[in-house]
Amino acid sequence: MTMKVKAAVVYENAEHPFTETRPLKIEEVDLDPPGPGEVLVKVMAAGLCHSDLSAIEGVRPRKMPYVPGHEASGIVQEVGEGVTRVKPGDNAILFFVPNCGTCTSCDRGEPYLCDTAYEARGDGSLITGEHKIRLNGEVINHTSGVSCYAEYMVLAEGSVIPIEKDIPLEDAALFGCAVITGVGAVVNTAAVPPGSTVAVLGLGGVGLNAMMAATLSGAERVIAVDVLDDKLAFARQLGATDTVNANDGDCVEQIKEMTKGGVDFAIELAGVPKALETAYQMCRRGGTVVTAGLPRPEATLDIPIAQLVSDNRTVKGSYMGSCIPRRDIPRFLSLYRQGKLPVDRLRSGFIDFDGLNAGFDRLAAGDAVRQVLRPHGTTSG
Repeated sequence: MTMKVKAAVVYENAEHPFTETRPLKIEEVDLDPPGPGEVLVKVMAAGLCHSDLSAIEGVRPRKMPYVPGHEASGIVQEVGEGVTRVKPGDNAILFFVPNCGTCTSCDRGEPYLCDTAYEARGDGSLITGEHKIRLNGEVINHTSGVSCYAEYMVLAEGSVIPIEKDIPLEDAALFGCAVITGVGAVVNTAAVPPGSTVAVLGLGGVGLNAMMAATLSGAERVIAVDVLDDKLAFARQLGATDTVNANDGDCVEQIKEMTKGGVDFAIELAGVPKALETAYQMCRRGGTVVTAGLPRPEATLDIPIAQLVSDNRTVKGSYMGSCIPRRDIPRFLSLYRQGKLPVDRLRSGFIDFDGLNAGFDRLAAGDAVRQVLRPHGTTSG
C-alpha cells in the first residue's frame, strides 16, 4: 500500500545562502511499497555530504525533481519478493552504488562500477528500474538509489547491508559514503603500504576518513592539507603528523622539503581542479596520485605528459573507494568497534528537516564536517 512520507525535494538548482533561496522543500510525498528485489527502510540517520551540496548548486547534474541524500542508516520495515539478505527489524547501512551482479563491471569484480547502477543513476530510478516516489501523481526521482532525506524510503536490496544492533545508527550512517569513499581510497585504490608518506588534500568527512586510514595503514608521515586552519588543527587531533595550509604560497615546496622530494601518495578529496594539480605537483617521482573528488563534469587536469612518463607517476581515480561494500563495510566497522576509526568524532551535530537548508550553508562555509539529519528526531527505533 502506498504510504505518505515526509521528504525533502529539490526542484531546481540554487545559490547560497540556501536559508534564503531554500532549494530543499519539505513535502509529503507518496511512497510505493517495495516490489521484487526491493526493501522499505525507516531512515534513522542521514549524512549531509558535499556531493549533495554540489548537486543542489548545479555542479553535479541531477534529474529534477529529486529527493537528495545518499549516505544513511535505518531499520528494515518490509521486504519485497525474492529479498534474502535482509529482513524486517534489521538495522542497516544504506549506500549509494548497488550492484546488479550480472553486468560486465560486476563480472570482472568491480561492483562499484556497476553498469546497471550507472544507468539507473542517470535515469533517477532504482536499479530495479522502478520509480517509487510521487507527488500529486508526478514522478520524483531517486538520488543514487538512496534518497535518504525522507522518513521512509524504498531501495533495491543491493543498497542495503544489515549490521549489528550495538552500532549506533548515527555513526553507522557515515559508513554509507564518507567512510567507504575515504578509507577505500587509501586501502583499496592506493593500497598504501607501511612506511609510506601520504598527503591528504581536502579535510571534509571523506578526507578525514582517508587521513585516519593512512595512519592505520602504517604510513610514516600523514600530511593533512586544507585551506582552513580549524580543520588542520582537527586533523592533528585525529593523527596527522604534519599540516600545511594550501593557501601558503610555498605549500608544494614545504611538502617536498619535509619528504625529501615529494610524497609517495597524494590523495585528493577536495573536488576542485586546483587541488588535484597541487596533489600532482607534491607527489614524488614514481609516486601515485589518487583522486576521489568530483568537480564540475567539464573540469580537466592539465599535466605535462613527458613528466608523467619520465617520472613514472601514476594518476588514479577512485569511485566509492573501489569498495566491495559487503566485503569492506564489515572490515571498516571492525576498526570502528576497536576505536581505531572514530567516525563519531566527525559528526558536527544533528538537524531536522527544517534545518536542512541552513545545514548545507554551514557545509559550504566549511563550518561542519558531517551533520546528521534525524528524520524522526531520534535514532532510537
